[in-house]
Amino acid sequence: MRVEQSPGLPRSTPEAEGVGSAAILNFVEKLGTELGTPHSMMLLVHGRVIAEGWWKPFAPEAQHMLFSVSKSFTSAAIGLLIGEGLIALDSRVIELLAADAPAVISDNLAAMTVRDLLTMTSGHGSDTLEAIDRATRAGDGNWARAILAEPIVSVPGSTFVYNSGATYLLSAILTGITGQRVLDYLTPRLFAPLAIQDATWEQCPRGIDAGGWGLALTSEQIAAFGQLLLQRGLWRGEQILSADWVDEATSFQVPNGDALLRNEEGLVTDGSQGYGYQFWRCQAPGAYRADGAFGQMCIVLPEQDAVLVVTNGIESGQSVLDLVWEHLLPALPREGAALPIGGIHDDAAELRTALAGLELPHPVGTAFSVVAGRVSGQRYTLEANDLGLEAVTLSFGTGRAGAALLTLNFAGVDFALECGSGEWIESRLPFLAKGIIMTSQTPTHPVALAGAWVDALTFLATIHYPETPFALTLSMRFATEGPAEGSVVVRLSQSVSFGSKALLAATGLTA
Repeated sequence: MRVEQSPGLPRSTPEAEGVGSAAILNFVEKLGTELGTPHSMMLLVHGRVIAEGWWKPFAPEAQHMLFSVSKSFTSAAIGLLIGEGLIALDSRVIELLAADAPAVISDNLAAMTVRDLLTMTSGHGSDTLEAIDRATRAGDGNWARAILAEPIVSVPGSTFVYNSGATYLLSAILTGITGQRVLDYLTPRLFAPLAIQDATWEQCPRGIDAGGWGLALTSEQIAAFGQLLLQRGLWRGEQILSADWVDEATSFQVPNGDALLRNEEGLVTDGSQGYGYQFWRCQAPGAYRADGAFGQMCIVLPEQDAVLVVTNGIESGQSVLDLVWEHLLPALPREGAALPIGGIHDDAAELRTALAGLELPHPVGTAFSVVAGRVSGQRYTLEANDLGLEAVTLSFGTGRAGAALLTLNFAGVDFALECGSGEWIESRLPFLAKGIIMTSQTPTHPVALAGAWVDALTFLATIHYPETPFALTLSMRFATEGPAEGSVVVRLSQSVSFGSKALLAATGLTA
């Protein structure tokens, strides 16, 4: 969803806030060269945005799928609920969700508290997403009942096990008490004061917000939340969140691994620095973060009086954090340190130019091929496949110069997508996933495409969903002579995934 930007956060320049533009430029360049697919970054120091950029086709006004960054917003909602005296940290989950309790309540389940859900120490032996999936497939749709029916193998409060189902239970508790979705509950209390408009949140079949995932916001909206946390809940003279709650929620509450755990490169990892109430602690002194799959992060750095927001489409968020600690953190001022006098610098101009020109790479190749004329407009019918893609057509000369028209047919429905040559062209397409049956009523989402002939017979297209971390790579290799003449091999893969990235490998034939 694209939304109108709020008046939002004040702007400044790096030098005016005591930061060198050259260091930020180096960090931004590292994001592009070492991560490959950064989507956005926004850096605040002393409450002012000093650097912001979006890699085209991503844009400032686009809301971005946040995955588990959502958990930290659910934490804020629970903090507000506690502040209103409606629940307590030690309230028993089974009493708050009595209607969803299993027939037999174990001692461990009876002991589970709101605090245990917040700290991911519910006692479950693993994430309960599979139980949620089973409840959805069974048609019951009662996720809370499915989660509570899972074995509680450890004494609650004793063992950290990352569990998105625990966050869902927090959402269900809030809805049960207030009769509102978390989204609606937060709107007047948190979102409106921060000028966050048109937020969306995925819901379960019963209309309860997922809690642990599913929130979508713009980069600036995420940054406003980070700045609120940095200010210990104070926003423009109003105490939005309790300062004590912010301190407690973002502090080390439970261990979540060996604090000196290192990755293959020998670097200390940030996934084992301790956990708060739906917030991760960081290895940088005093730092913490809201963290979502595929590199979505809001990093709060109290000692530097700074907030960093990044959105990405990468497998490991640790790679982002490594760049932050190595290239950005040393350049940030410590809170209370004397600031150098700001001014106009060549570095500042170079940084502004670089941020304005950020763009993800297009497929490398040419706009034309010797076989383009022979395959243009040909409809290739594909063999049966799990994706349900029935036919593909690639046409040239029908749109802007150098662009191709890619037509994908699902169940008799054509989706025509213009594919830029050296530029991103916007269109719309449903999310593609195995087992989803496409119809003319299937919702579509913004996409941006660019393509090229990577050799004489192979056309390659990249399809970004610029409200998500996901991108697709589609290759079409044509046979124009020999035994396979008149055929095409179509392959489709996803950039990042919780499972297999391969979506399709199928052969198509002309009529």
